[in-house]
Amino acid sequence: MALDERAFFQESRTTKPATLNCPYCRTADTYELNWLVRKKVAQVPRGADERDRAKFTKFLSYMVLLDDKTMCKNMRCRKRFDISGVKTTAFI
Repeated sequence: MALDERAFFQESRTTKPATLNCPYCRTADTYELNWLVRKKVAQVPRGADERDRAKFTKFLSYMVLLDDKTMCKNMRCRKRFDISGVKTTAFI
C-alpha cells in the first residue's frame, strides 16, 4: 500500500509580509499573509516501498498560501479584496 504524501513532510504555519495594493482605494500597504510550510523529512518513512522511495527523491520542500482575501488597512476603505500578484506556491 502506498504512503500518503503527508508522511514525507513536516507541516508548520508561518506568516510572511507582502506589499499589496487595494483595488478600491488604491493604497499600498504591507500585509501579513499566512503560509503552510511543508519541509521534506530527512529519511524515507518506515513502510515505504520502491515506488514511495522514488517519489521521495523527487519531492522538494515548499510553501502554500492559505489566505485568499485580506482586508484593506485604510480606515476609510476597510473592504475585503482578493490577493493577486502573489504566487500561491513557493519552493524553498
